[in-house]
Amino acid sequence: MSLLELKQHLMKVRIASLSSISVYFNAEPDTLRQMLSHWVRKGSVRQCVKNPACGSSCGKCSPLLTEIYEWVAV
Repeated sequence: MSLLELKQHLMKVRIASLSSISVYFNAEPDTLRQMLSHWVRKGSVRQCVKNPACGSSCGKCSPLLTEIYEWVAV
């Protein structure tokens, strides 16, 4: 997987959790975070943090599911 492949995937899906990107590329989340940070620095990707649906802050939700990346470049 390369930065270009990651870019193309995000351009296609527009928004994805770190977990779904990890499964798609069969890659470690920490590796993907480093690669995604490249696109965040360039302003092409925005990182969002999803609040748990229950509205509580118990911390039982996996951070991989609540860490969301959105392709914002045109």
